[in-house]
This record gives sequence, C-alpha cells and structure tokens, in this order.
Amino acid sequence: MSTDRQPGTKPIGVLVMAHGTPSRPDDVEAFYTRIRRGSPPSPEQLAELTGRYEAIGGISPLAERTAGQVDGLAAALEAADPGRFIVRYGAKYTEPTIEQSAAALIADGVRTVVGVVLTPHRSTMGSGEYLRRATEALGDDVEFLPVEQWYDAPGFAALLAGRVHAALDRLPPSTEGARLVLFTAHSLPERVRTNGDPYPDQMVHSAELIAAEAGIDNWRVAWQSAGRTPEPWIGPDILEVIKALPDEGIGAVVVCPVGFVSDHLEVLFDVDIEAKAVADTAGVTLVRTPSLNADPEFLDILAKVVVATAGAGATS
Repeated sequence: MSTDRQPGTKPIGVLVMAHGTPSRPDDVEAFYTRIRRGSPPSPEQLAELTGRYEAIGGISPLAERTAGQVDGLAAALEAADPGRFIVRYGAKYTEPTIEQSAAALIADGVRTVVGVVLTPHRSTMGSGEYLRRATEALGDDVEFLPVEQWYDAPGFAALLAGRVHAALDRLPPSTEGARLVLFTAHSLPERVRTNGDPYPDQMVHSAELIAAEAGIDNWRVAWQSAGRTPEPWIGPDILEVIKALPDEGIGAVVVCPVGFVSDHLEVLFDVDIEAKAVADTAGVTLVRTPSLNADPEFLDILAKVVVATAGAGATS
C-alpha cells in the first residue's frame, strides 16, 4: 500500500463522516431537535427515544465506537504510508461537524481530501448528503475525492460471511434445516426507488456477495428502523418477516445488519431488543452477527479503499 512521493508533497486529508449521537442523556433533546431540522420533539416523542436509550444502558455507545473506528483507520493508514494522510472526523448531527472538520483540514494545509462515510452503501438520502456537505465546505480550492460506496470493497463480504458462519454456529442443532439469514439495512422512503437511488439495489447486491462468500442459500433481505411518517417505506420490514417465519417452517434466524458498522440504537434496540422480542413471541430463535466496530481487519479494508481512492485522484 506504500506510495512513492516527492519530497515536500502535501499530505492528503481524509474526512471520515458519520451520523453522530448524544454523548450523555442531557443532550438527547437537543440532538433530537437537530435531527428534526430545528423542530423540537413532543414530550411523547422525547420520552419514547429516551426510553430506547435507557433500554440499551442509558446512552448509545456510537460516539465511542466511531472514535475507535476513526483512530483505527488513521493507524492503519499511518502504518501503510507514514506521514501521507491526515485523518479527521466530522459528524452530521454533533460536533465536530462535517463543516468544522473540513475547515480544520484546510487549516492543516491539505489540498486533496478523500471523503469516506461510515456506511457501506450509496444513497442520496444517506451518504450522498454527507458528501454534498463536505464538497460545499471544502470549496473549489480543494480536490475532493468522495468514496461513493464501499460495500463491494475486496474482503468486505468475506469478513461479514465469517460473522454469519459464527452466528449460525450459535444456533441450536435442532434448528438445522430450518434456518434463515436476514440481511438488513435502514429503510428509506419508497420514493427513492422511483428517483433512481442506487441504495435498494446495492443492498441486495451486498447480501448476494456475502451469501456467496458464506455458501448459504436460505437468505433474504429485510429492512428495519423505518421512520414514522405517512409515506410508505421500503420493505419488507424485519418484524413482519420474523412474525411469518413459523408458518414457513423456519425456527431460527440470523440477523446480519449489513447496513450498519457500529453498535448503536438501530442495532442494540431495534434488533437486539425489539426484533428479539418479536422472535421470542413467535417461537423463533434469533441471533445477530457482531458489529464491526473497530475490528482491525475491517479498518484495514477501509484503509485500502482510501489509499486506492487517493491514488486514483492523483493519476486522473
């Protein structure tokens, strides 16, 4: 992964972007208001979200997990090519924001920035928004090299396939022949399909790649964590899929939340608590693949994506 450089060549900036999360319970209301674009939540909405945080221990570990990923990526890049990269983190809803970290990179003197979002798939409503904000913040004097998606990066499907096998091994032997693997990601409004958004198709392709690596045939894609709005969201919903499994003769399910790379509310509550409760009621055994978090193998894969993107920009 080492790249020859001329003496005096400026380092390349790496802007790592993620959702952000409140760091303490007192910050939840302000965080929720930012997500709602300045509209404060109702007392009922705030109580529900606070209850979800309390159910997973009081607050989400996402801030800590993301910091570990950023530090691990920086270490992997430094090991691959010492002194070449300056890594900074910018969040969508918390500080440091994407804009603040973009400004810091400019102050660092970089003139090329690789942008990578900690979500594997491309979406105009997801990663696209992060990348648009970074582009605007960096301005015309900085060469911005966005990583549009990385679910198909070499080694990524194999890494998750190993987790799927480990989860299958945790199921009771009595469920052999009556098992299903569900690959899940955060749902989006159904209208993204008509707008040509690549997200739904990339999610299916991602599942296909992992299933092929794992050598499994009985798998499906399901969607989770849909917003509570009147418009339809992409389905099928994971909870509805799980409820129907006994009628199909399926007694055990492995959930692989491929759309998420960290332990956070949509995994620790929506899968581990909410989906697990539905599975228990239906008489279905549910296990989940462990989140990637700061797994060195995962961060090495991501580092190679950054290096390849930086190299492509330098030669274009």
